[in-house]
Amino acid sequence: MGRIILIMSLLLGMAGAAAAQQEAAPATEETVAVATDETAAGEGCLSCHEGIERFTQGVMMDTIEALGFDYDDPAGCTVCHGGTVSGTTAEEAHAGAHPTMIEDGGPEMFYPDPGAVWIADKTCGQSGCHEGYSERLTKALMNTEAGKLQGNLWSWGVIDTYQSVYGNYDLVDEDGNVPTVGTDAYKEYMVAFSEAHPEQMPTSMEQVPDVDVNAVAEHPNLAGITYSRQQCQRCHVGVTGREKRGDFRGAGCSSCHVPYSNEGFYEGGDPTIAKDQPGKLLTHQLQATRKTKVKHGDLEYSGIPSETCNSCHNRGKRIGVSYQGIMEFPYGSPYDEKGEKQPKLHTKNYIYVKDDLHHSTESRPGNPEGGMLCQDCHTSIDMHGDGNLPGTTLAQVEIECEDCHGTVGKFPWELPLGYGEEFQTELADAPRGLSEDAMDETIMFATDYEAQDGFLLTARGNPFGNVVKDGEKVILHSASGLDFEVPILKQISLDGTWKNQNAEVAMKSVAKHQESMECYACHADWAPQCYGCHITVDYSEGKTDVDWIENANAREPNGLTADNPLGTNGLTSPGKVSETRSYLRWEEPTLGINGEGRVSPLMPGCQVITTVIDKDGNTVAHNETWMTPDAGGTKGMDHAAVQPHTAGREARSCESCHNNPKALGYGISGGRFMAGYEDGFYVDLETATGEVIPQQTQLQSQPIPSLDHDLSRIVTEDGKQLVTVGSHWPLTGPLPQDMREKMERTGLCMGCHQNMTDEELWSRVNTPAFVNNAEHQEVMDEAVHALADKRDQDAAQ
Repeated sequence: MGRIILIMSLLLGMAGAAAAQQEAAPATEETVAVATDETAAGEGCLSCHEGIERFTQGVMMDTIEALGFDYDDPAGCTVCHGGTVSGTTAEEAHAGAHPTMIEDGGPEMFYPDPGAVWIADKTCGQSGCHEGYSERLTKALMNTEAGKLQGNLWSWGVIDTYQSVYGNYDLVDEDGNVPTVGTDAYKEYMVAFSEAHPEQMPTSMEQVPDVDVNAVAEHPNLAGITYSRQQCQRCHVGVTGREKRGDFRGAGCSSCHVPYSNEGFYEGGDPTIAKDQPGKLLTHQLQATRKTKVKHGDLEYSGIPSETCNSCHNRGKRIGVSYQGIMEFPYGSPYDEKGEKQPKLHTKNYIYVKDDLHHSTESRPGNPEGGMLCQDCHTSIDMHGDGNLPGTTLAQVEIECEDCHGTVGKFPWELPLGYGEEFQTELADAPRGLSEDAMDETIMFATDYEAQDGFLLTARGNPFGNVVKDGEKVILHSASGLDFEVPILKQISLDGTWKNQNAEVAMKSVAKHQESMECYACHADWAPQCYGCHITVDYSEGKTDVDWIENANAREPNGLTADNPLGTNGLTSPGKVSETRSYLRWEEPTLGINGEGRVSPLMPGCQVITTVIDKDGNTVAHNETWMTPDAGGTKGMDHAAVQPHTAGREARSCESCHNNPKALGYGISGGRFMAGYEDGFYVDLETATGEVIPQQTQLQSQPIPSLDHDLSRIVTEDGKQLVTVGSHWPLTGPLPQDMREKMERTGLCMGCHQNMTDEELWSRVNTPAFVNNAEHQEVMDEAVHALADKRDQDAAQ
């Protein structure tokens, strides 16, 4: 059993090694020195790849090399990559595989990137290694992108159901709704979850279809499928990254576990890998957990850097770049020393706003300097899936903030399973407790930490293998090597160590906040808000662009997809997409109800305003918005519930919700501005009554006929929903009318200051000196106590 565990650890590493040679592999007889029979027999792959980095260190690499001896390969390269170790040319070496290896269920041929999900069952996931991972990842959201397709096609009016219909591939969950991994409690929880939410936990999904170009003239909203295929679906792990700065990565396991820099250059020692061509791995090493060290130059690190995640998580919800504190903006300033704008990252310019407190290197007192990695919170199931076929993020992600921080009234281990994702149902009262052991399926690969008093559990019943209770403290062990003490709300309340009165009032005195709100409804400092997604899809004159679904489903036996060769654009499909926006904002977001039934930040989702040109050059839709069935029929200009990943220690102020029309859903400044979209406007010489004087003139801004309100406005003051809010869950929507009425406190100032018109009364409470904020609060406090005294007196009479 011990040998099997070691082998399993090995193969994940090989995914990375694979990636390295994915880029090294394209070498030919002309670019790689020919090895002699003697050197090939003695050094194998290293006779050409001399200087390449050992994929990892320690027992994992030792085991890989030990296994290699069974296949006449002491370096172990073929254990993951396959190939013929005795080959004396690149063509010979990069072909076939050892017969015994094939019999053992390992590589059947040479695999340039062993991490590619389509062949990972024979590499990373071969028998005795990471078995089951490739199947789980194939069904997981990082491969299917079912939620993204659902949201986009809903906004375009292509689908009218919450059912997750489409994915990047035809997939069937043949083994039922019992997860293949997890504790018994988790499996029981997820079976009930699947039965309660069949639309979001489908048993199958279809590959998103091609677009019939001939049908576009009659059904221009079908262009939404082209938009998805060419723009949105490039980030799933079934394909390799786009060849743009910041988007370089491997495929499948290598997407995360092999480092690629934003510049995309190889900086290792393999002489066969070009160092001047972008698109290469940074170094032929595995990045994974705390126990896996990556040495590069003078630096050593462990864990997966957040920027690795951001090769994908920079669009849509933008949670990756938001976590780092950056947001796209149009200007590219300030200039560099040569007067040039900043280099494009993910094809965009960025401005720094403020990073998430968990990312910030400035820690709370008592903790080490340094931030947390994405994997420190997100579990293996969050990343790889659990063997089921989720249709949305909420269906796959198993964690909640309260899992580590608890609530003011309960420690994390006192909370019931399901707390934080109630979906407006009653939870059992039984506390979830702690676990003495980490999860069986992950502990053999992850760092094994001491349980102390026990491992904390996720909302769905799996142990966090890196978060433990230690006396009165909760300690999070980061994959980076740092250990953080987690602030526990109940302990803060018991000790009376609130940072300020606002925190105590908001979290302890107003119990409804924690009962009905997500923690990040208040603690999200900001959210990126890209209002208006103006899209043109042009099918005229044979225009085409890269089709990521076409590429993903055109796979070679070696696991590589059609987009893999560097310097190519892969396969294309009819239509050419261009897009821009109306305006950008970053301040505190609108609030609404998320799929779990809790108050949550909202951000503009796919607010599509579309122009479609058919194959004959006719404009068949001009600045059109599409309708959805949400709230009985609304414009498909989505506001989506989101966890922005921009948490701050100091929460948003009371006034930012209770006295803010934008937070309530009425739009920026109540929607008073940014109106007039439906008319467009001219800018030219005109009369006082608005008549344009020149006969030769043109519209400065084209009208959007159906848009009669600001894009930030989602609901009217009397409760009419204007746009769709979410596309996956029936509970999602604007704040309910009764909640908005309870929240709205726009009359607070006038409650006192209306009395300024009564000079005699006002003179008795007013002072000639300026009243500062603290003194103002004292006056209000006195008023509350005076009212309480009066009511006591009235009751006594």
